[in-house]
Amino acid sequence: MSGVFLNLYLWRLTEDLVINALYSLIAFAVSPVGFAVGGKLVKTRDRLVAYRAGIAMTALFYLLVIVAGTAVVKWYWLFGFMSGVASSFYWVGYLTLMYDVSTETNRIRFIGLNSIAFNAGGLAGPALAGTIIGMSGGLSGYMTVFTLSFFMFLLAALGSFRLKPAVSHHRAYYLKMMPLLYAKNGNFRRGLYGWLLIGLYQGLMLLLPNILLYKVLESERLVGYLGAAFLGLTMLTSYGMSRFGRPEKARMYVLISSLAFGLGSLLLIGGYRVWIVLAFLALYHAFVPLQHNTFSAHYYNLVGKLPLKGNLRVETIVGRETFLNLGRIASIFVMLLLSENLESPWIVAIILLTTLAQFPVIWLVGGADGGKGKAADGTDGVRRGKPRHAGGGVRG
Repeated sequence: MSGVFLNLYLWRLTEDLVINALYSLIAFAVSPVGFAVGGKLVKTRDRLVAYRAGIAMTALFYLLVIVAGTAVVKWYWLFGFMSGVASSFYWVGYLTLMYDVSTETNRIRFIGLNSIAFNAGGLAGPALAGTIIGMSGGLSGYMTVFTLSFFMFLLAALGSFRLKPAVSHHRAYYLKMMPLLYAKNGNFRRGLYGWLLIGLYQGLMLLLPNILLYKVLESERLVGYLGAAFLGLTMLTSYGMSRFGRPEKARMYVLISSLAFGLGSLLLIGGYRVWIVLAFLALYHAFVPLQHNTFSAHYYNLVGKLPLKGNLRVETIVGRETFLNLGRIASIFVMLLLSENLESPWIVAIILLTTLAQFPVIWLVGGADGGKGKAADGTDGVRRGKPRHAGGGVRG
């Protein structure tokens, strides 16, 4: 309910693309640090500690949005900071849980089913929020939506205590090991490059869609209904991936998604007409699971082949989010440099360039050796010929 409309709330208050972009930029810039701190909580305490903290901080975030009202615009940088920290804590716990409850053989299926469940809430939320805002008129409906969101996040934080912590004897936090893995393990390095490229396009698609929809429709209610419809497309594709997805076809899935993204971006050359914006967003939502679910499964499989096996899962999630957010930051920063409003031709040009950047991801799925876990030089990188980093400087 709230995620769809927070950026639109800022847009309605300012109609300033720069404010919206800076809000997102700050949130993405803070996220890697938040993931690093949250990751330490996961390793030294439990993944549920970071998970609950993220939900609780998100509840607090929306409470402060309600208190601030229209002053959110004045303090947008602070709210961007809070959003980045809260989401980082939530996602580091959530993604660790996803790794723990899935295996290499069922990961594409599990991620597909998980995406269906996750988007089921997203299906109803935008439509309900759009209806509330449309019926209320003005900006008061936004406050109602944010108030309901606050109470739901509060209930979610309390409900998360029903989840049981996992007993683990591996509490050392090997974040300092990531540069060594990056340097020595070719497949891991290619996996991070993949997230960087995905982040380039994703950053724009987390910022622009609802603003574009409102620009052509001028109705929050229609934005909400269409947001639900687009998430329905995502659910259908995720269901197909959960039923029929095969790891050996990973590159084909990423190729299809890249072609769909490119076609949608080419349509925008025709201007911001209603049917063009709808087709652009429909193509994105229908095909994004092919890319994201596939690459997520591939990356988790890489994690299982690293030294210490799955005991580096938290550190590699921090690495993934660092590169993903670097990509998001880069594309939004370039957009800020070249354009100040939606009418700038540079926006469509940047969208086109970031869709072209998705094609190299095809060759990064599975790595140069077909995904057998070896580095580019044919070795397992840091795995062979070395003890398990006992006293080798990694723990320090």
